[in-house]
Amino acid sequence: MRRRHLLAATAAALPAAALPRPLRAEARAVCYNCPPEWADWGSALRAIRDRLGIVMPHDNKNSGQALAALIAEKARPVADVVYMGGNFGPRAVAAGVLAPYRPALIAEVPEGMKDPAGHWFAIHSGTLGLFVNTEALGRGVPVPEGWNDLLKPVYRGKVGYLNPVSAAVGQVGLFAVNLALGGSYEDFGPGARFFAALKANDPIVPTQTAYARVVSGEIPILFDYDFNAMRAQFTDRAPVRFVLPQEGTISFPYVMGLVANAPHAENGKKVLDFTLSDEGQRIWANAYLRPVRPTVALPSAVASRFLPASEYARARPVDIERMVATQDAAVARYRAELGV
Repeated sequence: MRRRHLLAATAAALPAAALPRPLRAEARAVCYNCPPEWADWGSALRAIRDRLGIVMPHDNKNSGQALAALIAEKARPVADVVYMGGNFGPRAVAAGVLAPYRPALIAEVPEGMKDPAGHWFAIHSGTLGLFVNTEALGRGVPVPEGWNDLLKPVYRGKVGYLNPVSAAVGQVGLFAVNLALGGSYEDFGPGARFFAALKANDPIVPTQTAYARVVSGEIPILFDYDFNAMRAQFTDRAPVRFVLPQEGTISFPYVMGLVANAPHAENGKKVLDFTLSDEGQRIWANAYLRPVRPTVALPSAVASRFLPASEYARARPVDIERMVATQDAAVARYRAELGV
């Protein structure tokens, strides 16, 4: 008998637990857009393998590419679960590529951060505010406390925000300011007036991510998420602070869902359950993303990196459905009135 036939016969005669890893059929759940270098997905993938015995092949698609792939593969899905920026959840539902599934602990996910029909739910969020390089502000220039402070002459040429026409975080910024200053998802008047006034204060408006430009001091103040500011402060040791504006802001979720007709649907469901478990939620906090379940207790060393709960009380969860329904109109008004 040839060697490979002997190995196959031996493997067939042994229970699965006794087989060496190369000969063992491992459970799988394919994830689109779960890159190990982002959100500490690296630790999450290892924990899912160790706790659930499920190996999760992944790729580096972004949210748009992941949705495009799900649509292209709709007749014969490859992925079992998908992770996306929150505004892609309703789009995926409209495309018919997600199946309803309500994981364990879904009741603790705030309203507005989950699909009422169960097609998607947030696992963590970022809160938009002011990412401030305190040294780059200049001698005697105070750290701003809110959105309206940015209109003062002392901040002329020091404020940056990503262009809402081309950047998702720029669009979140539109809604954050507008809602904080008294607007609604359907009424963009307060936001339009704010950005018109800010334009007169000579803002910096990049079209791509500007993290390095804040860390270097080129942009002293940037509309950005808390997790980027905390990464700069605690990982890169830059002289920065995160300011949650006194007028208020919004928290933007990152969501997951079960792919419709997933080839390994039961494994996918187990993975989704894990993302909301206490262990799963604590993993996201390692990357400075706030767990979506407010009851999760974080280790003191991790919790101390976030602003106090009293500060985050000024941040309301964005209503993803309403944001998706109105963001094109908000961007169109921004483009028309600011001449961008």
